[in-house]
Amino acid sequence: MPSSLRLVLASASPARLRTLRAAGLEPGVIVSGVDEEGVRAADVPDLVRTLARLKAEAVYAEIGAPDTLIIGCDSLLELDGTGHGKPRSAAEAVERWRRMSGRTGVLHTGHHMILGRGHQTAVRSEVASTTVQFARLSEPEIEAYVASGEPLQVAGAFTIDGHGGPFVARIEGDHHNVVGISLPLLRLMLADLGVAWTSLWPSNESC
Repeated sequence: MPSSLRLVLASASPARLRTLRAAGLEPGVIVSGVDEEGVRAADVPDLVRTLARLKAEAVYAEIGAPDTLIIGCDSLLELDGTGHGKPRSAAEAVERWRRMSGRTGVLHTGHHMILGRGHQTAVRSEVASTTVQFARLSEPEIEAYVASGEPLQVAGAFTIDGHGGPFVARIEGDHHNVVGISLPLLRLMLADLGVAWTSLWPSNESC
């Protein structure tokens, strides 16, 4: 039976929205506007968890509606103990890819859910981590990839579902998480909140 919950994605990421839609969900999108620069945490997983929570809380404070499920996410690539988001410039993206080339990093995505039912709310917060082994790129490949513009738009300066796909040699973990949202983890978080994943499908898919 379809749910009456309003589903909201607290993220501006087109890749996250595409991933959820491909899995049968149709969330609305409200961008939180959280300033991420001043947020600090003990380590990269804790940082993405905190950022995801802040995004979800900001949207919940804005709409404050009952029967609403808000999903906040944030992703960073950990390399040498440091979390990397979107490069600020093409030059930064080139330098980052020179460090990433032929090496292994970990893509962490924080997920935070706020479920509002009537006057009550319930929350869940988790982090998914996927190990990413990057191919060894030549300098012309790095420069061409950065010139495509894609690395400037995504956390970690790479994608697995776009131009960057050929440059990812291997992953260990959920590939959806590399796109920015872990579907298996979301399903488990929803179940913990008493919401069946399939109940969020449109009625014509849940029969």
